[in-house]
Parts: sequence; structure tokens; C-alpha cells
Amino acid sequence: MRSIRIRGSTAAPSLRRHRAHCGAGDAPSDSRAERDLNDHYRSIGGAAEFRHKIERSDFLGIAFPIATEEKFFEELSAITKRHFDATHHCWALRLFADARSRSADAGEPSGTAGRPILSAIEGADLFDVAVVVVRWFGGVKLGTGGLSRAYRETAAEALQRAKIVDHYVYDRVRVAAPFDRMSDVYRLIDPPGAVLIAERFGEPNEFAFDVRRSKREEFVKALAARRLTLL
Repeated sequence: MRSIRIRGSTAAPSLRRHRAHCGAGDAPSDSRAERDLNDHYRSIGGAAEFRHKIERSDFLGIAFPIATEEKFFEELSAITKRHFDATHHCWALRLFADARSRSADAGEPSGTAGRPILSAIEGADLFDVAVVVVRWFGGVKLGTGGLSRAYRETAAEALQRAKIVDHYVYDRVRVAAPFDRMSDVYRLIDPPGAVLIAERFGEPNEFAFDVRRSKREEFVKALAARRLTLL
């Protein structure tokens, strides 16, 4: 795994923390029902660009990771200022948390820019990603079909140049155990599905795990089977 996202409460400050966890990536699911469980998705690790010319118009695709719409609009504003001489700044974004997608044609004919850019993001099965395609009009009209292809291909090429990273969604689970049950606690460690991230020794001993969301129910059942206490 190249990148992680952790969801859930933070561990108690008094717990001794372990190193950040990582593991091998899973293949992304095409099923929305499975995605709703969800603890895994793909994004990009940093910004990437692709520039080319089509019929005397210059197209610049800029792909970058985002966490929120607010952060996206901050970056869009910066791109617009940086390329103030461009004719259009068209864009699309796709967020994982609420399955939100948005796009804008930014002055191009309706449906010829934003939606094709979004189609490129969806085709790559990426989330928490935005692509802005900047166009400098060269005087030759491309037609609606030509425009759609130009925006989709520019976005797709920018995304292909980005490093793909896997993100995992974890829930924080805290466990208590007496000293004579500590070996049972350590048997629960199963990265990247269940990772011990902190522990505190006392009476009782407390342990904090990050558990992949799709494995939480299984983890809780394992606690009960070992007669360990879920806090």
C-alpha cells in the first residue's frame, strides 16, 4: 500500500503508539454494494500534467488529488490565475466519502467538457481526484464531438501520468485484556486488515487497533471468541 486513510476516533494520548501501518493493495470492486462496505479505493499520489495541441487549440490537463470540494476550488482558483490568458478552465471532480461527482463546462457548449473529463476519472476508477483542462482556443472549431474527445483524452492522458495509490479506510477499535490474555490480543494482529497501533499496560491493559472497515465485524467476533473486552 502506498497511502492510507484512517477513519475513526483517535487513540487515547496515554497509549504507546506503534509505527504507521501499511499493506498490499486489493483490486478495486466494480460493485456499488461492495463499495458501500467500504474500506478501499484508488486515488493519485500527486499532481500530473499533459499538454498537447489539437487543430491549433492548446489543451493542458492538470490532475491532482483532493480531500474536499473546498480544497478543490482553492486549487481551481490558483490554476485560473496561473493560466489567466486561457479561453476556458473546464473541470471535474470525484470524491469517495459521499460518492459525490461534479463537473463544469466553463463556457464550452453544454456537455462537451466537464462530463467528458468526469468520464475519464470514472474510467480510471479513481476517487478524491480532480482534473482541470485548460484550453487556449486557436481559431478552429472542433464541433461537439471533437470537443468531447479532446477534453476526455486530455484528462485521461493527465491521469495516466499520475502515480496511483491505494487508500484504506480504518475504524479505531479499543480492546482491554488482563495480563494472562495478552497473547490472545497479539494473535489478532493481521496487517493490513487489523493493525495494533498503540498499547497501554496497567489494570486492565488497553490496546488500540485500526481495523479495515470491511473486517470490523469479523474482528469483533474474534474478540468475543477470545473473551476479550471491547471498549
